[in-house]
Amino acid sequence: MTDTDHQRTTETDGPGTEASAAAGASTWQRMRLWGVAHAVDDLYQGLVPASVPYFVLDRHYSYVAAAGLTLAATLGSSVPQPFLGVLVDRVRWDWLAGAGVALAGLGLGLSGLVHGYALVWTLVLLSGLGVAMFHPAAGKSAREAAGDSAGAMGIFAAGGSVGFFLAPVLATPALASLGVGATALFIPPAVLVAFLLHRNRHRHRALARAAQARTGADRWGPFLVLTGVEVIRSTVFFGVNTFVELYWLRQLHASRAMAGTALACFLGGGVLGTLLGGRIADRIGLVRTVQLGAVLSIPMLVGLRFLPGTIAPLLFAGLAGVALNIPFAVLVKLGQDYLPTRPGTAAGVTLGLAVSIGGLIAPLFGLLAESHGPQGVLAVLCLIPVASLALGAFLTDPQEPTAA
Repeated sequence: MTDTDHQRTTETDGPGTEASAAAGASTWQRMRLWGVAHAVDDLYQGLVPASVPYFVLDRHYSYVAAAGLTLAATLGSSVPQPFLGVLVDRVRWDWLAGAGVALAGLGLGLSGLVHGYALVWTLVLLSGLGVAMFHPAAGKSAREAAGDSAGAMGIFAAGGSVGFFLAPVLATPALASLGVGATALFIPPAVLVAFLLHRNRHRHRALARAAQARTGADRWGPFLVLTGVEVIRSTVFFGVNTFVELYWLRQLHASRAMAGTALACFLGGGVLGTLLGGRIADRIGLVRTVQLGAVLSIPMLVGLRFLPGTIAPLLFAGLAGVALNIPFAVLVKLGQDYLPTRPGTAAGVTLGLAVSIGGLIAPLFGLLAESHGPQGVLAVLCLIPVASLALGAFLTDPQEPTAA
């Protein structure tokens, strides 16, 4: 290559390559911020079931009252999300995601400091409302930052899985040693993340202006099918999350440490599966990734339930978490592709309402456990992904968005 050719190559390729690399680095930096924010936000969702036993121990709440706290969090986080998603699509409130994280943390954190069941219940409800405020606004902003990269959206979605994973890990030692008042220790992360989102809101606003508007017909039929797939996935996830420790304790006669390890493997596998799902989707497509998750879930759940001993099922607990969460980030992005003009609404449903419905269905498995034990619940959960596989056959590739 001559000096002239080298100079021409540098002039044409060098600046463009550097600019492209800088833009890519900036995208991943923004996605990491949204991933951390999502982790902190969903930490408070996970802290509710982790703290409920300590309200029973310290405040002598009945089981009905304890279940009422879980219901408050679920109502607060599920019912408002679709409506908030519609609002986010109509009015851009840059402060909504940060305010949601702050409210989620303050509500949960203060619940252990106050007395009177009505006040505790209200604070837990407000914490759930904060979670509902975060998801549609953050889902829309994260999509603007990620563009069409499913891998980048996987960073955002994985944050939620990390939050659920960390909740029992952090809450159990704190609440066991300090009592239910230790919920106050979890206020600072919410305040810090709210501050960071507030400080960066101008960058998010500039990115939203620079992003090309997504147009096209909203395809509600495939979106409803997609929502059904997410409800099924969430139902199985919450079912395993609720009964996997009891299965190790009562059916496998393992120690509490081993039972806790099984739950940690399942939740840790969920984090890995969410990250892998985005990468896989960038290679084989969104719809195929959703179908792949449904296919893999069945043998992994069968291995978890039917393999003998305690070690082999432990491995399959982690693999089941991976398989169930492979479609998670993809479902969020695919939902927004089906509703190109309503990304906030799509995020509110896929990240909020559909997930919460799975949590509401999970207590029905308690009735099954009363008669057939946790092993009966896990056996039934092996069959449920078949419905997800059937629905997945009706999913179609979204039309390519056009720039306004």
